[in-house]
Amino acid sequence: MTRLAALALTGLLASTSPALALNAPVARAAIDAQLTKSYPGLDALYRQIHAHPELAFQEKATAARLAKEMRALGFEVTEGVATTGLVAIYHNGPGPTVLVRTELDALPMEEKTGLPWASKAIQDWNGKPSPVAHSCGHDIHMAAWVGTAQALVAMKDRWHGTLMFIGQPAEESTGGAKAMVAEGIFSKFGKPDYGFALHVGGGPTGEVTWRAGATTSNSDSLDILFKGKGGHGSMPATTIDPIMEEARFIVDVQSVISREKDPAAFGVITIGAIQAGSAGNIIPDRALLRGTIRSHEASVRVKLHDGIKRTANAVAAMAGAPAPEVTITPGGQAVINDTALADRTGAIFRAAFGQNAQLQLAPSSASEDYSEFIIAGVPSLFFGIGGYEPAQLKAAAARGETLASNHSPQFAPVAEPAIRTGVEAMTLAVLGVLGR
Repeated sequence: MTRLAALALTGLLASTSPALALNAPVARAAIDAQLTKSYPGLDALYRQIHAHPELAFQEKATAARLAKEMRALGFEVTEGVATTGLVAIYHNGPGPTVLVRTELDALPMEEKTGLPWASKAIQDWNGKPSPVAHSCGHDIHMAAWVGTAQALVAMKDRWHGTLMFIGQPAEESTGGAKAMVAEGIFSKFGKPDYGFALHVGGGPTGEVTWRAGATTSNSDSLDILFKGKGGHGSMPATTIDPIMEEARFIVDVQSVISREKDPAAFGVITIGAIQAGSAGNIIPDRALLRGTIRSHEASVRVKLHDGIKRTANAVAAMAGAPAPEVTITPGGQAVINDTALADRTGAIFRAAFGQNAQLQLAPSSASEDYSEFIIAGVPSLFFGIGGYEPAQLKAAAARGETLASNHSPQFAPVAEPAIRTGVEAMTLAVLGVLGR
């Protein structure tokens, strides 16, 4: 061990202030010393997971790899939780239990980053083969999750309590967290006193962001099947064209956003998939569209649902078509960070990262099913880390451009600084509630 690491380990708790019981700069130095040894392995893990992504509830190889990493650290690992999830437990004397979650799943989309380790994976999605990619950053999260476990085990003489590291399936389909809670993980493994999760985004590497209260949006999925009367493309008068219904709906439903919702309240209706027809000269008898609905406030959520149903039925009535089948499936609810935990951990982030610790001013428009763990009674902090080098962001701004965001086929966080920041921030957050 280097002299710097030894000094860091002996001075982790220099402050007696409740919010800063942890000497954050010294603790960060100790974490960095651990990362100097462990990062090559974390980078190899990240690249393997990135190149071999798996979709929701299909993450068998991903879960097996993480289970192997955690067992090597001395965790007691249970696999097959909620189909493909895992729970890893590490006991280190009496004290609080802290949940640290990562997601396992990827997205049904083609990667276009050009990285040497880019995904070429194909899996079944809704009954059809689909490209698969970690275009949301879960590969970064998993590497940081393992790195945090490594750091905490290396520093176990500086904390007491129990670690509950959860590998959650199916975050992208917003079913995994609910399935794990429904399966009774907290009755089987104990109810955590605190919980933490992170997400990488398009901000500068080295930056950590957080806020108390609502930090993500409500999420609902939308499926509408428009019905018509099929026929020859040259004789539209003999048909009822469901593609026309679909097209009218896509345009008209935005009036719910622009004319019915309070302009100051957040709300989004996005149509992301259209499936209709088989040939250019055939008018089909059915057309399916799929979309997503996002909101922060419950009243806005209800208004959007109502507006979607009214618009879909009105479009069908205009066309003289049968009523459409409108299915709105509730997804993740907004993540509500615990105020006391956010304030306590935020003070640690400020002490450790200085100006790179930034308070998130408003909730994100994205959604997250980590909320299910909070609803189950785990006071939590969900925070963000940056994924792009500051020089990259500056160069893009000079060109009048923005870099690709999460869920873009070009989204490519810079692995090492993002993973390092994730390990530093998450380890500090856990030490903030477990340190002695």
